[in-house]
Amino acid sequence: MTRARLVLVLGAIGAVSLGLRAAQQPAQPQGPKVIDVEKVKDNLYMLKGGGGNTAVYVGANGVTVVDAKNPGWGQPILDKIKELTPKPVTLLINTHTHGDHVSGNVEFPATVDIVVQENTKANMEKMDIFKEHKGRGLPKKTFKDKMTLGSGKDRIDLYYFGRGHTNGDAFIVFPELRVAHAGDIFSGKNLPLLDYNNGGSGREIGETLTKAHAGIKNVETVITGHSTMMSWDDLGEYAQFNKDFLHDVQTAMASGMMADSIGTGWKPADKYKGYTIQPERLKTNVLAIYSELKK
Repeated sequence: MTRARLVLVLGAIGAVSLGLRAAQQPAQPQGPKVIDVEKVKDNLYMLKGGGGNTAVYVGANGVTVVDAKNPGWGQPILDKIKELTPKPVTLLINTHTHGDHVSGNVEFPATVDIVVQENTKANMEKMDIFKEHKGRGLPKKTFKDKMTLGSGKDRIDLYYFGRGHTNGDAFIVFPELRVAHAGDIFSGKNLPLLDYNNGGSGREIGETLTKAHAGIKNVETVITGHSTMMSWDDLGEYAQFNKDFLHDVQTAMASGMMADSIGTGWKPADKYKGYTIQPERLKTNVLAIYSELKK
């Protein structure tokens, strides 16, 4: 890649990072805040609307929430939970740092324990919403690679396998129900959003997903970041999709193809039929991976 081309790539990635930084602080949605509830299994529910998918687990002594949506959606989540159970919310886990998954934290009671991966805590501390609320909603506990909360039927396992969507993507597993919440490292069957401003990596995301698929046992169902529930096999397929994409970009780069050429002409293999390929995200992901490979 020529120096001029590299400068162009880095400039484009800088623009993407600025856009992602803005996306962390999304504008508060207008109109009524409607939350749709989908029962996953037994005492586990998925709440859709207002940002990323939220999981609500009703345990023996309290409720665990995974992800708290956009600004202004924390209270609607709490109100919806009251329709499901009289038990109090005692634990909130965030899968990663983005505003449509953590902003509602500031509306949860101060008595609620908040847990995240340690890199996510560092990322969250940079966000305006928590500065504006004097640190309210920031995590009280962190983990590095794995943490177990609770025991018996109420056991919840937290895992971290490496960089991907960000540098702090956590997998939240409910072993008794054989369900995992993957957050936005598996937002759906599409090209991933790679947030380099918060440590994401297009070079590493496929391997990170592969490690998760191999390292987490006895899971059947995945709550995705923004799509429908999917199977554990779907997550394994998504890992391979990202590895295949990286391979194609590496091959194109080695052949001397310019980033913008593969960014407009790439198509997934037939086995990935049904995957959403957003043209602009394709271009930015290729540019970003080119830059990573050059480093």
